[in-house]
Amino acid sequence: MKRMGIGLQMYTLRDATAENFEGTLRQVAAMGYEGVEFAGYGDIEADKMRDLLQELNLTAIGSHIGLHLLENNLENEIAYLKTIGAKYAICPWLPVEARDTEAWRGHLVKFEQFGKRFREEGIAFAYHNHEFEFEVEIDGEIVFDALYERISPEYLQVEMDIGWVQYAGKDPLAYIKKYTNRLPLLHLKDFRGGEKGKGIDTVELGRGDLPLVPIIGAASEANVEWLIVEQDTCANPPLESVAESMQWMKNNYLNQF
Repeated sequence: MKRMGIGLQMYTLRDATAENFEGTLRQVAAMGYEGVEFAGYGDIEADKMRDLLQELNLTAIGSHIGLHLLENNLENEIAYLKTIGAKYAICPWLPVEARDTEAWRGHLVKFEQFGKRFREEGIAFAYHNHEFEFEVEIDGEIVFDALYERISPEYLQVEMDIGWVQYAGKDPLAYIKKYTNRLPLLHLKDFRGGEKGKGIDTVELGRGDLPLVPIIGAASEANVEWLIVEQDTCANPPLESVAESMQWMKNNYLNQF
């Protein structure tokens, strides 16, 4: 199995970072995470963030950047990513009013434009899914697949949230294989009761219903670069939850290397 990096999507720790961003990053590094994916920077200037990450030996994987920021603040987002040495910019979410078929036609055009601009600066642009990308079609094709059919890999890569793929009723192993060599970032998310139309909980890795060990094996075969832990909501204190998920990764993945 290929050795992939282990990262954390910092959105999971949004309450902790709101109180103490730097201190939270220090705790993440102490847990053994190797990289972080941002969802905001806590008003920390880019050069200070770069120096802090270097001190903690944390890789800046990339950042989730909302559509409104991509539309209205693109050059500043690029400058921050370049300063901290991040390779990826990811659109993480679309508001409800921007998810119908006609809206998606417009997103296809915009995403290609964003991807071209990021590529000029040495950054790869990617899209992070939820379940709604599997619920709308463009010309008979579900949006998730239409995105990658209609936009060149040069301009759009896949950040697959495997929990939402399964929740949408799709086979996570088949979807990982389908996007081999276009899937640098995989969000590891475990659901309990994660069936469409039923109540769900996002839980620590190993406490839910996803076949995580086969998923990690499939990710390796698909040439994933980073396995990124994310938990949308935590029943336990979030720092405890991400520490538990990291321990699961040590016991079930990192122990092979």
